[in-house]
Amino acid sequence: MTTASIIAYHTPWEELEQVIGCAERSPIDKLWIIDHGDDDRLPELLKIHPICEYVRHPNLGYGSGHNVAMRRAIELGATYHAVLNPDIWWTDPVIEELVAYMDSHPDVAQMMPKIFYPDGSLQYQCKMLPRPIDLILRGFLPKKIGAKMRRRFQLEDWSYDEILNVPYLNGCFMFFRVEALHKVGMFDERFFMYPEDIDITRRMHEHYLTLFYPNVSITHVLASESKRNSRLRRIHITNMIKYFNKWGWLFDAKRRLYNRQLSHAIGRS
Repeated sequence: MTTASIIAYHTPWEELEQVIGCAERSPIDKLWIIDHGDDDRLPELLKIHPICEYVRHPNLGYGSGHNVAMRRAIELGATYHAVLNPDIWWTDPVIEELVAYMDSHPDVAQMMPKIFYPDGSLQYQCKMLPRPIDLILRGFLPKKIGAKMRRRFQLEDWSYDEILNVPYLNGCFMFFRVEALHKVGMFDERFFMYPEDIDITRRMHEHYLTLFYPNVSITHVLASESKRNSRLRRIHITNMIKYFNKWGWLFDAKRRLYNRQLSHAIGRS
């Protein structure tokens, strides 16, 4: 069984329906729509989508909402669970390929396909584990230095055409082995938004392979609201501080190890 979940927060119905349609055309048996926006229209609108189950849940954060669905996936005995953003869609047989690959590779706990912008350009969503300077201080550095750091952090000098074991995979599409969620744990709910995908990938990476899989792709709008919205920017910074308090600011031995292994895998000196 493969399950999935989407967080809805005042999400336009047209956007939500698009990704639901992708899920319906895929071998997804159950899709939980976790409503953080108290949208009274949603239960009625979702009746035309039999795989969907509506869940109203207080907005305690992105990870908290998806954890509701992950717990249900574990209870149902699901084999795989997909965490989906509402602003994505796909035409490739994405779920089919990921299921087939993970069925034959039991050491893989998490996968992410190649990701494109709507205009067809590549999104650099394979990343090194961040240092404070990568996510908090880079904006205060000279533009040339900041751009060089961004290219290093997002692997922009790599082809994005090979399967790669990556310690930080973007949260817009996260495909998990449910057994690994049971072992490693779900999203850390102390993070309201933003670093929950870094945190869970690195925890998975410690015990399993966490793979970028370029043979199939999705499209992601990538609004980057925190760059334009001061409230969301404060939330982003606050939660990154929580992340570094958890894992270490200057001294993070696993970050150093995983980033060194990743650099070696892509041929960096």
